[in-house]
Amino acid sequence: MEIVIKKRSLLPLTLCVFLLFNCCFAQIEQQQEQLLWQKLQQQQQHRRGRARTDCRIQSLTAREPTDKFESEAGTTEFWNRNSEEFECAGVAAVRNLIQPQGLLLPHYNNAPQLLYIVQGRGILGTVIPGCAETFESPQREESMRGEESREGESQYRTGGDRHQKVRQFRQGDVLALPAGITLWLYNNGQDRLVTVALLDVSNPANQLDLQFRHFFLAGNPHPKALSESRYEEEIRSRKEEEQGEQQPQHYQSGNLFDGFEQDLLADVFNVDRDLVKNLPGREDHRGQIIRAERLDILIPEFEEAEEEQPHTRPGKDFPGRRGSQPNGLEQTFCTMRLRENLGRPSRADVYNPRGGRISTLNSHKLPILNWLQLSAERGVLYQNAITAPYWNMNAHSIIYIIRGTGRIQVVGDIGNSVFDDEVREGQIIVVPQNFAVVKKAGNQGLEYIAFKTNDQAVTSPLAGRLSAIRAMPEEVLMNSYQISRQEARTLKYNREEATVFAGRKSTSRAIEYALTAVEALLKA
Repeated sequence: MEIVIKKRSLLPLTLCVFLLFNCCFAQIEQQQEQLLWQKLQQQQQHRRGRARTDCRIQSLTAREPTDKFESEAGTTEFWNRNSEEFECAGVAAVRNLIQPQGLLLPHYNNAPQLLYIVQGRGILGTVIPGCAETFESPQREESMRGEESREGESQYRTGGDRHQKVRQFRQGDVLALPAGITLWLYNNGQDRLVTVALLDVSNPANQLDLQFRHFFLAGNPHPKALSESRYEEEIRSRKEEEQGEQQPQHYQSGNLFDGFEQDLLADVFNVDRDLVKNLPGREDHRGQIIRAERLDILIPEFEEAEEEQPHTRPGKDFPGRRGSQPNGLEQTFCTMRLRENLGRPSRADVYNPRGGRISTLNSHKLPILNWLQLSAERGVLYQNAITAPYWNMNAHSIIYIIRGTGRIQVVGDIGNSVFDDEVREGQIIVVPQNFAVVKKAGNQGLEYIAFKTNDQAVTSPLAGRLSAIRAMPEEVLMNSYQISRQEARTLKYNREEATVFAGRKSTSRAIEYALTAVEALLKA
């Protein structure tokens, strides 16, 4: 009897504890949702505060690079930062074409960036303040002939090289790079390396103006381009002053050491003054991408298998999610992952074997994006495939065409078509927040990378299984569009795909194929 009484007396206590835990978890979840929405609102308020325009865009343009700078081992191209859509989004874009054995000189930027590897492979070096030199080569024996003992060789022992972590990358990788860290790129492959980068100049990390700035630590980045473009810039600035337009962006011509006094640099590095003469790079005419044929860097072997392994520790995975929920403990700033591959088909989040695939990258999959407030989307559309029309709820989208051709249409808030044109490889189009966009691939397919100005960008489709139209009651559609119930059901359920739709060939193309087949039969 005592045992039964005790069990009965414990039952109310158990229920109270259970209800208490449920209430606590509900409050925690509600607080997390509130923090998320507050974070989104703060991001948008910050971007609105930094923007120069009201984003009253009447038309968009698929733009190509406007400024081009040739270097010894490559080319650097910039998109016009002063265009209305780039100012609205608060971003800048840069493309580098690096030849084999080409080295992009060490530099840092005033804004965080997402860098996509369009083609090739290479090595990324980063220098993060306060982080240790964790890559160390073993000590070695070297032989040198000294001036004092020319007759014999003196053996002496020297320490190995030490430097911070370097990372290998390949085609399809996205590199997340915070503002202000020193970085360099090296093409150690056999093919040309092509990278395109989005820089978020409206990010809270940039407290300067909305101009993109890169600060080089070596070389003379634009010796030829500066001398060739001064006359053109003077003419352009005069025209813009007469028209009352904004001044053009000016690019620097020298590295940081060129501005310091050489005696002071000699004292700082504790070296001879003859050595510091090479630091400013005044006589260096190689540009910002130089050739380094004997670049021997300590780096682990590139393992393909690491791409398939979840980037978490055992026991920290959540069900149904690749990777763990970041809690601030499993990764430090010095060891944080900066790379994620979006090129592999197995990496796709949306896949239609008849239409194509879409891969997304946000801060859940790459935690450093939570600091950068950026994300990315990689799309591969097959021949004549089409994406569901959608709008970005909380981010601008900057779309770079990687390969192929297609048609993109963008619609504004008053139902006006602000862009309806063909796009091709190498072009960029900026889609402002909440503007609806649809993409259709051409006969050769369409591949693109979309950079988004939010680490957890959310899209809302207009058609398909997950669309706003399908989620609404039939009566709402009937009265809104003045259609019958059957027509409302057809509008809701005729597309069972989620995001990527298979393309339908036009009647004229079908007839053309039929005539070709008939001609082939007659000839046979």
